[in-house]
Amino acid sequence: MKENISKRNDNFTSSLGFVLACVGSAVGLGNIWMFPYRLGEYGGAAFLIPYLIFIFLFGWVGLSAEFGLGRKSKSGTVGSYEYCFGKRGMGWFGKKIGWIPLLGSLGIAIGYAIILGWVLRTLWGFVSGDLMTANPGAYFGAILGDFGSVPWHIAVIAMTCAILVSGVSNGIEKANKILMPSFFVLFLGMAIWISFLPGSGAGYEFLFVPQWDKLLNIKTWIMAMGQAFFSLSISGSSMIVYGSYIKKDVNIPEASLRTAGFDTCAAMISALAIMPAVFAYGIGAGSGPVLVFLTLPKVFQQMPFGQFFAIIFFVAVLFAGITSLINLLEAPTEHLQENFTNSRKAASIITCVVSLVVGIFIESEPKVGAWMDFISVVIVPFGAVMGAATIYYILGWDELRKELEIGHGKMPEIFGLVGKYVYVPLTIIIMVLGLMYGGL
Repeated sequence: MKENISKRNDNFTSSLGFVLACVGSAVGLGNIWMFPYRLGEYGGAAFLIPYLIFIFLFGWVGLSAEFGLGRKSKSGTVGSYEYCFGKRGMGWFGKKIGWIPLLGSLGIAIGYAIILGWVLRTLWGFVSGDLMTANPGAYFGAILGDFGSVPWHIAVIAMTCAILVSGVSNGIEKANKILMPSFFVLFLGMAIWISFLPGSGAGYEFLFVPQWDKLLNIKTWIMAMGQAFFSLSISGSSMIVYGSYIKKDVNIPEASLRTAGFDTCAAMISALAIMPAVFAYGIGAGSGPVLVFLTLPKVFQQMPFGQFFAIIFFVAVLFAGITSLINLLEAPTEHLQENFTNSRKAASIITCVVSLVVGIFIESEPKVGAWMDFISVVIVPFGAVMGAATIYYILGWDELRKELEIGHGKMPEIFGLVGKYVYVPLTIIIMVLGLMYGGL
């Protein structure tokens, strides 16, 4: 196989544009509806200790590895695995197993688009004012059946497709340069407003009063590890694709840590915007979709200027979700374009249509729930393990180091040791624990 595969796509025009695109991929619904609850539930400020350790570890040796492989192979998911195994005369094998993480990206995208349709429908409920008086449970329940959210689902796919069709620099990069800063500004403004609500102090106590005894609970470390890992979109697929679009002068390890840092900031701002408001109105601080679609609407119904802040909140959530969906669908789009001689436009449309057609038939909550559980608990973690092992053991640290030193300078030997003997085993542990716990 050739050292560099010919690409028809353009590149990210700047390191900042690349980082914002990666942050857009990393910052998603998990930051918004899962991190705040886990932060409080598993020790408050104490939870941040293992979380920040794992964020640094996975960002440093995990993201850097996927970005490095993408830039070195100049290919997407399947092509990168073929490249690595081709070094050992087994390119055919790499090409076959590369389909697993690729299908993981597409599978998550299919379910993610459905959930974003719910977000868009809820946003419209507040824009129209209907959800300011309706029972959130009844309102949300009406869209959870078969074909219950088709127009909103189509709208989400259409928005994402329009960005993908425009290309890497004119579509993905420009969209993230607008949507990501907007997300931070909207959530930060909301967090500041909520800090003045009577009773919000209980939310800060839930989030930040350290429960040091929780550090002795192995589950705290397990949940912190899982939250950090999946928050960074390390899947052996989509971040490899983004890595293939960066220029040779980009400092990959630095960009990886910046991505991890911004992702953590987004999670913290989400926590500051959500939990104090929930506690201010004495509503249970549940986790998962219940928090976003049932709990928070009740808060906005009671909050001064609640309709205004509900619109801000769901616009910000939609922005975060769209930027993640772009990344997930870019992986199969790149594969179609690279391997089936399709134009960028044709590849984007085919990918989005496939995602929509499959998704329409699993729109009901039980079906999409089962779908997402299978993809996120089985396929994606397995793909992440394959990615980590392929990079550090098949491609090898010496080859990866050559790529990472471009734009960075000499890489410390400990990087490779941590990657091979800490990071790769941890990905296996995460996969096994995910199966045991039904997801992390």
